[in-house]
Amino acid sequence: MTERFDCHHCNESLFGKKYILREDNPYCVACFETQYANTCEECGKPIGCDCKDLSYKDRHWHEACFHCSQCRSSLVDKPFAAKEDQLLCTDCYSNEYSSKCQECKKTIMPGTRKMEYKGNSWHETCFICHRCQQPIGTKSFIPKDNQNFCVPCYEKQHAMQCVQCKKPITTGGVTYREQPWHKECFVCTACRKQLCGQRFTARDEFAYCLNCFCDLYAKKCAGCTNPISGLGGTKYISFEERQWHNDCFNCKKCSLSLVGRGFLTERDDILCPDCGKDI
Repeated sequence: MTERFDCHHCNESLFGKKYILREDNPYCVACFETQYANTCEECGKPIGCDCKDLSYKDRHWHEACFHCSQCRSSLVDKPFAAKEDQLLCTDCYSNEYSSKCQECKKTIMPGTRKMEYKGNSWHETCFICHRCQQPIGTKSFIPKDNQNFCVPCYEKQHAMQCVQCKKPITTGGVTYREQPWHKECFVCTACRKQLCGQRFTARDEFAYCLNCFCDLYAKKCAGCTNPISGLGGTKYISFEERQWHNDCFNCKKCSLSLVGRGFLTERDDILCPDCGKDI
């Protein structure tokens, strides 16, 4: 007696018929396609045993249905991109979603190296210095008036020259008397300390920090002998070629402040009227 060879699902004999094995069990074509065939994403029909099943991320297509969602060209054996469940050929994807080069206005193709700055994109070969026309690449550059310059070209064409060292000022800088300075060049004439961010004054057009100015030019208080800068609204008393800080203009004997009061002098001392009675 001949052993039976039937479909594992419908039990119909498979002798002389085409069949498919799944997990060592034979199925007739009809049962296999009903039970196990994948459904095509495009046409919604089963992908039969005699068709090529193309898959991408758990989705399946007939070979004839695997095409670009926009131009309908076949994607079989071609590079493609996916966007919001749609498959697109590289041309359609680039035209729809890829960046446009700021210089040549053409699409920057996926996989192509591009340069980006403040939301704008360039082909690597289009990202060049406006002056020398050489590729900038990953080197430092300076944008000006919607144009990009390599640092040497920017310095030659646009940068201000420091009045002290005569070299270009590329970042920051200080303006004093309508002239540009590097921060590190704008220093006290006497001690050479940087004046940027510090209080300073000038004499004969030369800038000085307050300490040097006071040491060199300020009058000395007859009371404490410290300099009277006169800067920042500092008040002082002047009498017979002598000067005092307001706080130092006091009676020599009783220390009463004489600011706004009458006073007497005895040699180099100043006295209030009460202490000067016996003079």
